[in-house]
Amino acid sequence: MNSDVQIAGDPLDIPHLLPPVPAHPSTVSAFAGLARTIAADRDGWAPLVRYDATSRWYHRLRTGPGYEVWLLSWVPGQGSGAHDHGRSSGVLTVLQGELTERVGTRGVGHTLRAGAQRVFAPGYVHDVVNDSLEPAVSLHIYFPGLTEMPLHPTQSAELSAATAPVAASSVPPAAAPGTLGVMGG
Repeated sequence: MNSDVQIAGDPLDIPHLLPPVPAHPSTVSAFAGLARTIAADRDGWAPLVRYDATSRWYHRLRTGPGYEVWLLSWVPGQGSGAHDHGRSSGVLTVLQGELTERVGTRGVGHTLRAGAQRVFAPGYVHDVVNDSLEPAVSLHIYFPGLTEMPLHPTQSAELSAATAPVAASSVPPAAAPGTLGVMGG
């Protein structure tokens, strides 16, 4: 009598019977899960963090097909300015400390403590700032990868003078670790 393996062959040797391996997370929930997984690996990201008093520090932690992961540090008082992420959606996860997020150009601030996450779609305008007295670290996943970060005038700028929209800033696709004054949340 023949065994199932003798009749059908080794099931691991038949690729068409296996579910396809996703090229990258395929849902917002899966990207949020990826962020939580990376956040839980403190030994993987904490040694990389640097703090810069003159400009926010950032480091591209990883890239995958259609997405990229950034690590940012924020000393007290540093902020992103009101911006969106062009055609990218994203997940913002606070890893250490706390950040304040203001949604829209006139938004009320919400405190995000370590472990908090925000997900956003293209066109989501927010400002992220470290209003606390301690440094903070955050993780940002953008899908597709971040190619632009247009800045938006804030309510205070609108009230102080007639303003035109601020020119869009670009983040180079192969930016090396370092500092970037406009890298946002």
